Amino acid sequence: MKFATEYLWFDTKKKREYVNVTDTVADIVDRSGIQEGMVLVSAMHITAGVYVNDAESGLIGDIDEWLEQLAPFNIDYAHHRTGETNGDAHLKSLLIHHEVIVPITNGRLDLGPWQQIYYAEFDGRRRKRVLVKVMGE
Repeated sequence: MKFATEYLWFDTKKKREYVNVTDTVADIVDRSGIQEGMVLVSAMHITAGVYVNDAESGLIGDIDEWLEQLAPFNIDYAHHRTGETNGDAHLKSLLIHHEVIVPITNGRLDLGPWQQIYYAEFDGRRRKRVLVKVMGE
């Protein structure tokens, strides 16, 4: 089995942002030379996430609104008593999750017709990274 590892760096301009990374991950898979296997895409921060869904702007807005309803900003979270102010970002990350695994078939991402890979930032405006690990033969 072969492995290839790369890191993506993000410094978002907004506190919450959704970045389509599908083409970048596909390029990493292509460079790896792996034909059959899987790729792990994992946010390396506890206030960010990675998910697979449609690249439709209305849906992205719906996801953001849904997350804000479930974990609103500026609520008096116990986490804030430690001097932090990003309790909502931690909870949003738990809802989205921090990683996805996507199959690789014939050297390409094996996604469904509308599926795209997204990096979801919930406490932005600072540098963060995502691990992309390609595994297979």
